[in-house]
Amino acid sequence: MPKKVDHQERRTRIADALMRVAAEQGLEAVSLRHVAAEAGVSAGMVQHYFRTKDEMMAFAMAVVRERGQARVTEAVARLGENPPARLLLRTMITALLPLDERTRDDGRVALAFLAYLAVRPAAAPRLRADTAQLTEFVAGVLPSRDAAAAAGLLALMEGLGVYLLGGQYTTEQALAALDAHLDLLFGATAA
Repeated sequence: MPKKVDHQERRTRIADALMRVAAEQGLEAVSLRHVAAEAGVSAGMVQHYFRTKDEMMAFAMAVVRERGQARVTEAVARLGENPPARLLLRTMITALLPLDERTRDDGRVALAFLAYLAVRPAAAPRLRADTAQLTEFVAGVLPSRDAAAAAGLLALMEGLGVYLLGGQYTTEQALAALDAHLDLLFGATAA
């Protein structure tokens, strides 16, 4: 009887290896050979699942996105039904910030992927759609319903993520900056 192969598991194993290589050595170190070695598989197997580096990167970013969505879903579920808008946004953003080792690895990969897309904009349509959807959601939660304010809050989140990854901010500093910005958007009494 032929061996049953779990293709999704293999793809995820390869994507995890890609993310480890990117997080530890930077995106420039990502190659079929390096990823195969990290995953403990042949380069041919990596090529079977991902024909190009762009395909590997897109899949790894999808894994990061899914992990982020799972963290947000779990964190928001703990708030119960109909949480206050400010608390909802703070919880979502906190779940996405790189505040521990696991989320820092995801954050490093996401940051590397954004840099990668800066020189390959044709590879970014999914990211643009995700960003537009998230901006629209955040705008709907803000008291002003302002898309520009939502974009600013998301840009703050990205900047805080970069500063956390680079070590310029501690967790406490990043959360204080987030709270100060939320106070501006919601009023200090909403905290």
